Amino acid sequence: MHYLHFALLTVVCWGTYGVCMHVGSTSMGDKENGRLMAFLWVGLAYFLTAVIAPLIILKLKGANIFFWTYPIKGWQWSLLAGTLGAIGALGVLLAFGKMPSPAFVPVIMSIIFAGAPMVNALVSTTKDGNWAFVRWPFVLGIALAAIGGYMITKHAPKPPKPAAVVEASNS
Repeated sequence: MHYLHFALLTVVCWGTYGVCMHVGSTSMGDKENGRLMAFLWVGLAYFLTAVIAPLIILKLKGANIFFWTYPIKGWQWSLLAGTLGAIGALGVLLAFGKMPSPAFVPVIMSIIFAGAPMVNALVSTTKDGNWAFVRWPFVLGIALAAIGGYMITKHAPKPPKPAAVVEASNS
């Protein structure tokens, strides 16, 4: 498959991730601990998908499966990436726990998925020392991502407030 197919696969998976995470956490039947239980199940899925499956594939390909035989820098950076991903997943669940209603799932996810590419662009440009090569379309892209995230956040479809709540807030 072409890289674009894999990128679009990721878009679909990560685009539905927040909805599935919210439904899973609210369906645990435990308002106090349901989000952490959902995170535990996400971790189990990560383990099966990111530990067991690669070990099987590597073994079938005849590759070395012992991490200590690989360069330290490679597995340290990969471990950091996994840690950041897991902290991010926990952040999603914690944000869900603080949102005023389920209608805010797209708000939270648009902040994350508009903000993450901007952070990635800035960190990658800094890491690679490419600031001298930045041109206006790059800056425009970052600005459009910010505007898009704001527009989705500001104008996400939400059910109208009941009349009694509107009257009380106007008093």
